[in-house]
Amino acid sequence: MIAFSKFRVMLVQMLAVSSILMITLSPARAHEVSPTVGDLSYESGKATLSLRITLESFLAGIDLDTAENTNDVAEADDYDALRALDAATLEARVQAFAPQMLRDLVLSVDGAALPLAISALEIPEVGDVELPRLSVLTLTGAAPEDAGTMQVAWPATYGTLILRQMGPENAYTGYISGGQSSPVIPVDGGPARGFLSVFAEYIPVGFDHILPKGLDHILFVLGLFFFSTALRPLLIQVTSFTLAHTVTLALGALGVVSIPGAIVEPIIAASIVYVAVENIFSRKMHAWRPAIIFVFGLLHGLGFASVLGEFGLPSDQFIAALIGFNVGVEFGQLTVIALAFLAVGFWFGGKDWYRARIAIPASIVIALVGAYWFVERVFL
Repeated sequence: MIAFSKFRVMLVQMLAVSSILMITLSPARAHEVSPTVGDLSYESGKATLSLRITLESFLAGIDLDTAENTNDVAEADDYDALRALDAATLEARVQAFAPQMLRDLVLSVDGAALPLAISALEIPEVGDVELPRLSVLTLTGAAPEDAGTMQVAWPATYGTLILRQMGPENAYTGYISGGQSSPVIPVDGGPARGFLSVFAEYIPVGFDHILPKGLDHILFVLGLFFFSTALRPLLIQVTSFTLAHTVTLALGALGVVSIPGAIVEPIIAASIVYVAVENIFSRKMHAWRPAIIFVFGLLHGLGFASVLGEFGLPSDQFIAALIGFNVGVEFGQLTVIALAFLAVGFWFGGKDWYRARIAIPASIVIALVGAYWFVERVFL
């Protein structure tokens, strides 16, 4: 019976550590799948969809609906080779791929699909091949005069489309998954949206940024969780982190504060290392830990703000969207904590060996991954 108990403890340790490894030992943000951002507009006789897009992932045939990291897909080598092509060569590949894309992507005006054509293509020259190359692909189609509505059908396997209507006052902004269609969008803009409608629309956007896409934020929250099984230290840490990132999320979204990602992302990785290392060497909550977590939270908030910058905030309901996004982020963080508690805290948090055999090994793994990300973001 004693032997079985020891075996169970060892198994729990292995599961705890391997779970974190599975979640986190993927390369940093440089290889995460990013959404396509589409700007939809209409002027008499013409509809235009301008896409800010990572063309190489489409040309490589990656299923962007399921992929979270371009290094973890079967097409990874093809994708990396495409990123190394010069702009002229890549443009030729895009032109060859265009008929398939123009067949799959449907832009309808007043219920009728428009024949689309590429009217402009902007491909940056090769820079750092470790970073995604964002191109701008502009599609246009002849539309009826005085059209009333538009709709975009985004193909399956194309990942997420952030669709933004340009021009009218109450313009549409939406988050469309692969294989789905936007709602019917009035050309002149829809009726003014209420606070609750916009608030609810942005909650899943914030949640999605944590689960499943925010691997570094997930790791940071796990670092807070593994410090102590007691409720009070966890609440103090999470509250400090939440207050901080809420402040800079708002300031970043308003454009009051802006720090380049080249600075923010390495510090976020460093914050992961810090909380994990302190977990290993400290048994009690020192006064400086909530203060340092607050400082790190300010940087995490700027990371959240960059996501909102891609998605776009409606000018008519800016506050509702900002609050909804932040609530979604909080739900995501609480879900991470709840899952960690159900996986190990509930069953083993009260055991004498919990810290030595679960919390410390898990924190070591977290620290190593954070350190790897820091080196990659600074030097690679």
